[in-house]
Amino acid sequence: MEHLFERRRCLLLCLTLISFVLLTIMAPYHYYTVYTKSQVPSVIWKTSSPASPPSVHLRNTAKTARVCNVFSGEWVPNPSAPYYTNESCWAIHEHQNCRKYGRPDTQFLKWRWKPNDCELPLFNAAQFLEILRGKSLAFVGDSVARNHMQSLMCLLNRVSFPVDVSQTSDERFKRWSYASHSFTLAFFLSPFLVKTMEADQNGPTNTGLFNLYLDEPDDWITKVNEFDYVIMSAGQWFFRPMIFSEKKQVIGCHFCLQENITDLTKYYGYRMAFRTAFQAMNELRGFKGMLFLRTFAPSHFEGGDWNKGGNCLRRLPLRNNETRLDGFNLELYMIQIEEFRRAEKQGRDRGMKYGLMDITEAMLLRPDGHPSKYGHWPNENVTLYNDCVHWCLPGPIDAFNDFLLHMLIDIKKKES
Repeated sequence: MEHLFERRRCLLLCLTLISFVLLTIMAPYHYYTVYTKSQVPSVIWKTSSPASPPSVHLRNTAKTARVCNVFSGEWVPNPSAPYYTNESCWAIHEHQNCRKYGRPDTQFLKWRWKPNDCELPLFNAAQFLEILRGKSLAFVGDSVARNHMQSLMCLLNRVSFPVDVSQTSDERFKRWSYASHSFTLAFFLSPFLVKTMEADQNGPTNTGLFNLYLDEPDDWITKVNEFDYVIMSAGQWFFRPMIFSEKKQVIGCHFCLQENITDLTKYYGYRMAFRTAFQAMNELRGFKGMLFLRTFAPSHFEGGDWNKGGNCLRRLPLRNNETRLDGFNLELYMIQIEEFRRAEKQGRDRGMKYGLMDITEAMLLRPDGHPSKYGHWPNENVTLYNDCVHWCLPGPIDAFNDFLLHMLIDIKKKES
């Protein structure tokens, strides 16, 4: 009897030891799984498409629970905003000058982005200029990229005013110098990122028909070699009719409605344009800076498409449970993330540095921040559609610079 009791006690001890070993082995896996899921923007997570953590610049620090994904969160009230006005900033593009052209409400100005698990400090112009003292930053992309840059210039006005030092009269390529900090800011207009020619001013939808040479980067690639930071973005122009060429040969199109040309959809053109742009940066000799991808900012047309009476009349941000990233918005977003990861992997051996400014979730929740009809005088004789693509200044797009400064601070910490 005593022998049987001893055997049972040994068996119990062995089982306890095995359980402890298994728990020790499995604990890190369980912890990592939970943490990784929390890093996916909540709006993305609700979709059926699998998405790995998009905040690439935080990916390598996922070993500690103290790391916070600043791109996943919600908009919370900020009574102190805005921090500039259309009267205090000269840099606002007329079509985004909503207050000047009579937008009556101001509540859309009174919000800030709050990450789920930490705080995102508001933009500090003096700190930004000090970090970039003696350095340079270029924006490459479409008019939303210009919208972002003008937001930055308005915020910097509190500390310093720039001088136009553009090296050409071409309005597509602009440069400003902040002499007080030896900081250069530039904008290179390139809506498609690759070489483009307008084939038909009207096209099948009266929005133009464009020839895209998908394997040839646009002229911006010859301008960015000297810059310390480049922020690249593109999106809305890819909804227009396009004809795609590679190796000087037409290979397909998007909604060109031409016989004997295969419709490859906008997604093919979008993917290949980013692939070419990333590859060109990876192969750019002498570039020692850092390339940021700023992700797609969704538009918010309701009641019709942009050219069919669509408008954006909401006056408050959405909550995460009120919308989801799906359809073409999700497709474009995932293409960007996939091509970013591909380029980052290829560029690593060449010493390329990448960063991801993942603003998609934040801007999906801001249908209230667009100019709509407030980009011109009501009685002005102009042919303009309701603008639900760009962002009022001041407005939600100012948060882009909260993100940018946060990333620059993070980079500086890692370099020190």
